[in-house]
Amino acid sequence: MPRLRFVHAADLHLDSPFVGVQAVAPDNVSSALRDATFSAYENIIDLCIEEQVDALLVAGDVYDSADRSLRAQLKFVEGLKRLDQAGIRSFVCHGNHDPLDGWEARLEYPPSCTRFGREVQSVPVFEDDPRRGVVHGISYATGEVSDNLAQRLGEGDPDAFSIGMVHANVDSDTVHDNYAPCSLEDLVRSGMDYWALGHVHRRQVLSERSPTVVYPGNPQGRHPNEPGARGVYLVEVDDDGDVSLDFRSMDCVRWERAAVDISRLVGEQGLIDGIHQRIDEALNGANGVPVVLRISLVGTGSLHGSLQQPDLLEHVMEVVNVEWAKRGQFAWCERIVDRTTAPFNRDDRIDGSDFMAEVLRTADRAKEDTDMLARLQDGLSDLYQHHLYRKHLTDHVPGGDELSTMIDEAEAILVNRLDQDEGA
Repeated sequence: MPRLRFVHAADLHLDSPFVGVQAVAPDNVSSALRDATFSAYENIIDLCIEEQVDALLVAGDVYDSADRSLRAQLKFVEGLKRLDQAGIRSFVCHGNHDPLDGWEARLEYPPSCTRFGREVQSVPVFEDDPRRGVVHGISYATGEVSDNLAQRLGEGDPDAFSIGMVHANVDSDTVHDNYAPCSLEDLVRSGMDYWALGHVHRRQVLSERSPTVVYPGNPQGRHPNEPGARGVYLVEVDDDGDVSLDFRSMDCVRWERAAVDISRLVGEQGLIDGIHQRIDEALNGANGVPVVLRISLVGTGSLHGSLQQPDLLEHVMEVVNVEWAKRGQFAWCERIVDRTTAPFNRDDRIDGSDFMAEVLRTADRAKEDTDMLARLQDGLSDLYQHHLYRKHLTDHVPGGDELSTMIDEAEAILVNRLDQDEGA
């Protein structure tokens, strides 16, 4: 019998909307998207009960906003009560999206649930055997926390398996707000055996042992920048304190990105067939989970000119979605992006002296120059936080590979426009 078994989850974002998709999707797709975060949470509760774990740890951002919906609160407490009936403890801390000063309905939480407050608490998983496991946690008092909460948790108990639970940004991850910042070195020096982290939505194991430091990511992707399988970690601790991690996907709808190369496609029917093939491949790789796709058309070919026809891509998307949306394991194409280029030799054009050459060279510099990338990200940050535009954008500013992809997209748009002007 293992010393301790628990599920580490974070960033449930219950009742988070799928912006821009539900309004145009058919009823079955819209319903699945509307309920996706709740369904993923139910999957987590089911997993805990089926695996007969000792506890569920939720490391912040249970809800999507401080003004959390009543529906979300009722669903969350209902799941915790199911755990209580199965003899499973639950430990919850709150993060920047669901701070303690947000609105809260007067609901009765089960006695087996520990909700951490604005001061550090240390709570044993087993009251009759506290050395088997102790959870040290703290919640956000307000939505913006600049203190190093990990350091405030103090040192782990050397006589017990010590778990630190906090919603934090380790080593200043640029994709997420730098709330409760700390360093990996802070966590290593703490004496904790396991760090149950939340806040970063990308699944990461920052350290496998001494201590084990884990971001499980969010269990349900909410937009194209959260692609791939999403879920939780099933954690098992043996008698020697060694930790084993088992990732389990919990998502009910999966976001994916797919590229279709037009280089060898002939005509509009060839384009539609190529998109159908990519959707089929995405569904086959999703283990029975429905998929929402963003498809990029890439490459150079004769189809490039046809793609400039007004509304062509919207019509293609309608044709594709009629076919795939009606299936049990549905697929929904939420956007088709044209990144194709007119037939031209980039290597030859970049060595020229015209404006096209300068555009190509600037795009290359932008992806390689760290100062230029930083300026671009600062400019995007202003845009993403603008009161008129932020509701239409994702909740993080693109960086790294995402920013490089945006530069490529911008180059493709400019090349297409310049090519059209040259043709005219």
